[in-house]
Amino acid sequence: MPPRRNFGRTWWGRAWVDALEQRAKLDPNRLPRGRTYARKGTVSELHFGAGEMTARVLGSRPQPYKVTITMRTFTEGEWDTLLGVVGTQLGHAAALLDGELPAALTEQAREAGADLLPGPGDLRPRCSCPDSANPCKHVAAVYYLVADEVDRDPFMLFLLRGRPRADVLAELRSRRAPARGERPKLPKRVDEGLTPRAAYARRPGAIPALPPPPRVAGPPAILDLDPPPSTGWTAEMLSSLAADAASLARDLLTGGAKAAELTFEEDLARRAAARTGSDFTALATAAEVPARDLVLWAEAWREAGRAGVAVVRETWQPGPGPLAEAQAVLAEAGLPGTPKVWRNRLTQGELQLRYGQDARWYRFIRVGTEWRLDGPPSASPVDLAY
Repeated sequence: MPPRRNFGRTWWGRAWVDALEQRAKLDPNRLPRGRTYARKGTVSELHFGAGEMTARVLGSRPQPYKVTITMRTFTEGEWDTLLGVVGTQLGHAAALLDGELPAALTEQAREAGADLLPGPGDLRPRCSCPDSANPCKHVAAVYYLVADEVDRDPFMLFLLRGRPRADVLAELRSRRAPARGERPKLPKRVDEGLTPRAAYARRPGAIPALPPPPRVAGPPAILDLDPPPSTGWTAEMLSSLAADAASLARDLLTGGAKAAELTFEEDLARRAAARTGSDFTALATAAEVPARDLVLWAEAWREAGRAGVAVVRETWQPGPGPLAEAQAVLAEAGLPGTPKVWRNRLTQGELQLRYGQDARWYRFIRVGTEWRLDGPPSASPVDLAY
């Protein structure tokens, strides 16, 4: 069974999906079917224009349905606000040209009233199918596939708000260049600071907000020499520990699990998730854990952190309600065979659903003789069964 298709490989692609599911006020009962349709490859001829996207979606009839979705475009005032936000930092425009969308830019634009991501009422769909629901599953499928386009080019968000990439860049260039006849501005005089007496007399101002944490931890400094042989350490070993400490510090900044709260197995899975090849094997050997087990723990940590490791390593007995719901979902999905229930696990053919103690469902697929976690968890088994 192939791995389950997810949407949003970059953080800005996932931000589009999060906006659909949380902020755009779309019917949450219609979106799971749209994800299933998108995963089945039913969408074709997906095209984008200023404030509009069109597609063909194959449904229950031989002829594909025609889907047209318009997105509310920005007013001139909103464009002026957004471009002003982009122009406040050279790094914003540089990141966009490099194919990335800075998190700080989207937050600043939203706070200023020019949100690039869809909000309530921003998306207005039309579909030729007879389903009167909004959105129908054909429209919802197109919504999710937009995340792929946003992954490839974050300027797609600007296009859906009304202006193509070339127009946005031209406007940014014109804002930076001095007008004809205008003399370039001279640099401001360097602030020489305050005397100790004046500094002490000043009233303290508000503490500025911290910048957003980096997407990944930075690399450690390179050590030119190994420590003395008597220590038993090498420069490579110290660099590995420094990289792990930086990664853990980033997790703490983003609200991740604290190191003091992690069990030995959880902390080992966290460290293994960032390693490959010989580094991974060396970690398994040093921890005296079979490499096969550590592979499963590392995969689970990447997808769901501590809860993922727990659902891989432990079994427990939930109440009958969640298991009965999952059995009904598997029966509706039409998978071959009869579901087998054991404690918190339902197995049907090459698919297994596990119910975690965090009240979320986890999808596993059989790879040889092992069950491998296949993607992030879901609060409902519906999305995982298809």
